[in-house]
Amino acid sequence: MEELIAKYKTDTESVYNTWFVNNDDRLKAFRSIRRGVQQVINDIKEKKFPNDFKGSSLEFVLSCIAEQKQIFVGVAHPFYWKPKLRIPDIYENETNKIAFGQFLENCFDYNAGEETIIKEIIKLDQLKIKGLGPAVASILYFLHPTMIPPFNTAIINGYNALFNDKKKLGSWSEYLKLRETIVETNEKYRSVLSNDLGAITGLLFEVGSKKMIIGNEKFITEQERTKFENQVAKRRKEVVNEQLEIDLHSEMQYHLLKIGNQLGYDVISASNDRSKCHQGNNFSFLSLSKFPALSPNKETQKTIELIDVVWFEKDTNNPICAFEVEKSTSIYSGILRLTDLAHSFISSEQHLYIVLPDKREKEVVMQLTRPSLRNSHKIEYILFSDLREHCDALCKFGDSHNILKKISKKCS
Repeated sequence: MEELIAKYKTDTESVYNTWFVNNDDRLKAFRSIRRGVQQVINDIKEKKFPNDFKGSSLEFVLSCIAEQKQIFVGVAHPFYWKPKLRIPDIYENETNKIAFGQFLENCFDYNAGEETIIKEIIKLDQLKIKGLGPAVASILYFLHPTMIPPFNTAIINGYNALFNDKKKLGSWSEYLKLRETIVETNEKYRSVLSNDLGAITGLLFEVGSKKMIIGNEKFITEQERTKFENQVAKRRKEVVNEQLEIDLHSEMQYHLLKIGNQLGYDVISASNDRSKCHQGNNFSFLSLSKFPALSPNKETQKTIELIDVVWFEKDTNNPICAFEVEKSTSIYSGILRLTDLAHSFISSEQHLYIVLPDKREKEVVMQLTRPSLRNSHKIEYILFSDLREHCDALCKFGDSHNILKKISKKCS
């Protein structure tokens, strides 16, 4: 492998020398592409993203990447709108468009770690958006060059030749396995390559495009390959389970926002949940644009703003109901946020609720009957199954928050 890398680096016509090193245009491209990705995110948020690739901010991003030549030739092709096939399905399908925008936004942060990026990729894969495969990795590379290698036909051909594998184009799961091996190999030979995965990816490109010929030597053992792929499979399972919990949490928040709106209250979700949506219903369209100032104490205000859903009397800052949705996290932390809110409005009427899975009912009863809470602010609880089943009925027949008495439970 060291000999192959040395040959790659000393070849004056290899992508290592013509693209990766001593190239100011390459470094400038990172800044331009990053600004372009931010524009794509903003256009999707503001519903200005068109129903075609041509003329879109995404076309600008892919044009900047394509200007890098060589390993990025043809990078835009997977994103061209193919009307007959309806792919990639991010131009006419509003839900998919929003999901793509949120994916880019979640990956955009400089400080987003490897764990975060991989989770976002797996979540995107779970959505099964037609035509939106690992070609997106070439965009992510310019956001996180030390974590995400670019991806195309020549790169995967080089990978298969170098590692004696049969990975396929177009599959995120295959890409993640490929990425795991690339990262591990780069770590092993980093001293003669680079932290930037563009260097090792360029080597794969050279092999895949037949510019560099290799022998029959295997550069990874079957045991190592199995280890890497098992790591990916384990992480995928964890992310799928996490996503199921996140989806369930979002569903319950949506029901609460919807009911509050129908009953005539101003409603808002937690400050870190405004960008969420459930079945295409964006929380930002249901909520107040800004959380009202409820406490002069900054730390208390920050805590209150993390309450999952709050209902306010119309056109006032008086909270009438507050809800904490607890899936698997500590119920007690949610109780503390609710009591912080209650202490900030001692004189006003408030109704506080914990919303939780049916299987956690005994746990919430145990917490709410603690001596420290028994004589404090009364907190009731609502089970997920009751909220889901009766949401539409509460919206239809309710005229105030008192309708919640139909599904809420008290601890004696």
